[in-house]
Parts: sequence; C-alpha cells; structure tokens
Amino acid sequence: MSLLTENQWAEYEEQGFLRLGPTLPQEELMALQRRIDEIMLGTAPLDYDRMMLQLDTETGEYSDMLPQTPGHKGPGLNYRKIEGLELDPLFLSHMQRPLFGEICGRVYGPGKPISVFRAMFMNKPAGGGTVLPWHQDIWFNLDRLALVTVWTALDDSTVANGCMRILPGSHKLGPAEEHSAFMSDERNRELEARFEPTFLEFEAGESVILHNLLLHTSGVNETDQPRRAFSAGYLDGATRRSDGSGLPIVFGEGSLTAETV
Repeated sequence: MSLLTENQWAEYEEQGFLRLGPTLPQEELMALQRRIDEIMLGTAPLDYDRMMLQLDTETGEYSDMLPQTPGHKGPGLNYRKIEGLELDPLFLSHMQRPLFGEICGRVYGPGKPISVFRAMFMNKPAGGGTVLPWHQDIWFNLDRLALVTVWTALDDSTVANGCMRILPGSHKLGPAEEHSAFMSDERNRELEARFEPTFLEFEAGESVILHNLLLHTSGVNETDQPRRAFSAGYLDGATRRSDGSGLPIVFGEGSLTAETV
C-alpha cells in the first residue's frame, strides 16, 4: 500500500517540495540529537577520516567558510556541516525508512537500487550560523542529476533561527546556471520577482521532500539554541562520480547495513 497519495505527488511535482510531517518518533529523535552532538564532540565510535567536516564561520559570511575536509576538527558544537553519516548506524536507519524507499521508487523507478550522496548534518549553532545563498543542489562531479532529497529537522526550525527559504515551483526551470549551483545577483533578483519566496518552518522530527533543482537559501541563527538538521540526497544507484567510482547503496541489492558500515 502506498504511503503517499496521488494528490501529494501532484503537489510535490507542482511545488518542488512536500511536507511529510513527523517521521522521527520522539525516542529516535532524541537518539539522533545525542548522536550528532557526540560526533561533533569526537566521542562517537566512527572513522572520522572517512567523513567530511567543516566548522562554522565566525562572521556568518559564506565567503569566509573554512574548507570542508576529512577528519575531526576538535571537540565543540560549532560545526557547520558533516558529511558521511551513512557510516553511522543510527542515521543510516533513519535514511532507510520504508517511506523514503517508496519516494525513491516513485522518482527513479520501482525496484532500482538507490544510492546516497551527501548524507549530511547541517547546523546553525546558537547565536551563529552562516548565510547560505540561493542555490540548487546540483553536483557536477556526478554523471547524472540527483532528483530528490529528504531533509529532517533535528530541532525546531524557525525564521528566527535561520530556517530554509524556497522559491516554490522554481525546480521547473531546470538547472539555473550552466556550471554552478549558485546564481548571479542579477539572476537572484529576477527569480525572486518571478517566484514567491517562502519560509519553511518545521518542528523537530518533521521531514520534507525537496526536488534538487528547487532554489533555496537560509540565514543565520539569532536565538540561543542550535538549529540542527539532517538531509540525504538520494540518487539512481547507477550514478558514478567523475572518477568512475560508485556511491553507497541504501536501498536494493548491496545496501549498507549497521554491520557493514
């Protein structure tokens, strides 16, 4: 039995996003909150050299970001981004929910193996965070487009703490720039006038489907609490990087398990 209705799919195809409501039971939400703090503090039993980590900026300016590189950067809760969370059994279990498998089957075709690129924690630390300019989630080191991302709030996400802002329907444009996920200031102004910018606020534990071509942005966190979130970009399992290597499989034959990560 399908977990999403045809009306919901029609809304997604028209708007480029679909609210899924709560996907994390309270106990599992609290476990992921604890685990991501353990990862940031360096106490989680993970191989950090297989993960990409990036500290937050001190200025909030995107141009001031430090590089994202393998390895832990020291204990603290001021990480901006952590990739490679398919290596963590708790985050892997969330990524492999039957609902998310159904979504991937609808987008890429039933029965196809599904891989993941950027199983990623994103953070707006309390009183901090970095402005993320308008962009699409396009990755030019892959041989095909990623079409769907599932984003999950680990804390309440509000305008005050830098929630996501989107241009509903903008995914229908296709890639907005030929060689960049980001756009010029002139192009930004044109599209903000053409589409209606909309804030997406969520309660902790809620998820949303995002088309990867949906234009989105976010601001800084002006509150005294962090704004943590997790996203997984799902792809056709046949996707290859520019060096010919494949990506971790999360649905279908050869999928990662808690024992194999």
